[in-house]
Amino acid sequence: MNRTRFAPSPTGPLHLGHAFAALTAARLADPGQFLLRIEDIDRTRCRPEYEALIAEDLHWLGLDWPLPVMRQSERLPAYQAALDRLAALGLIYPCRCRRADIRAALSAPQEGAAPIGPDGPVYPGTCRPRRMVEAGLDDAIRLNAARALEHLGLDEIAFLDENIAPGLPHRLSAQDFIAGVGDVVLARRGMGTSYHLSVVLDDAAQGITLVTRGKDLIDSTWIHVILQKLLHLPTPRYHHHRLIRDAQGKRLAKRDDARALKLFRDEGVPAAQIRRELGF
Repeated sequence: MNRTRFAPSPTGPLHLGHAFAALTAARLADPGQFLLRIEDIDRTRCRPEYEALIAEDLHWLGLDWPLPVMRQSERLPAYQAALDRLAALGLIYPCRCRRADIRAALSAPQEGAAPIGPDGPVYPGTCRPRRMVEAGLDDAIRLNAARALEHLGLDEIAFLDENIAPGLPHRLSAQDFIAGVGDVVLARRGMGTSYHLSVVLDDAAQGITLVTRGKDLIDSTWIHVILQKLLHLPTPRYHHHRLIRDAQGKRLAKRDDARALKLFRDEGVPAAQIRRELGF
């Protein structure tokens, strides 16, 4: 039996894309267990009213989950402990670069354009020589990708996806990871963690066996598999599902209020109609 989760951030109302993701996770859990997790590490944008709205919308869709709900804001000691382990291995470093600094470094004359990874332009490694003893409060913390892969002795990273080419491992060479993903941020300024670090630790803590999420996050999975191996955590199976798009083919975002579930509820649209339109 599968254990899955839906892990929204309470930074705005849920929309049809969130509904599809939650319903997919719940369907693939049956007859196992579906969990709700609140990803609220960005305290500047998260709001309690949005968290309450998440529960209302999901209950309206017919979903339920065990309590209490895990909140990332309550797990900062676990994230720090993981960073301490990686620091002891010499695999992370502090980074003082701002976005403007990175853009400037990447705009220097070079062959071709800078590669784009899951988090944007691949970091050029400006702060890589710095050591963790130099870390300040305004620094982000980055993974030294090349050193991490060397530590693991990996020539490639692989994971299984049950939706995309099921049964065939997705593979990426270590060289391609370094060039196309690079030194990702594991702790952002003022947060103590990042999506990549927290999702890996939280999935392991909750015993998630099948991670369901959109295809737009598939490139992040390479990062997560590496972190799982570095931290001696199990690697779950994955199901990267299709995305719900607007009439112009763009992926829905939280600013798409016209497709907010609360609006459908307020207009008296039956939840069963939403489920049917989404294929459930």
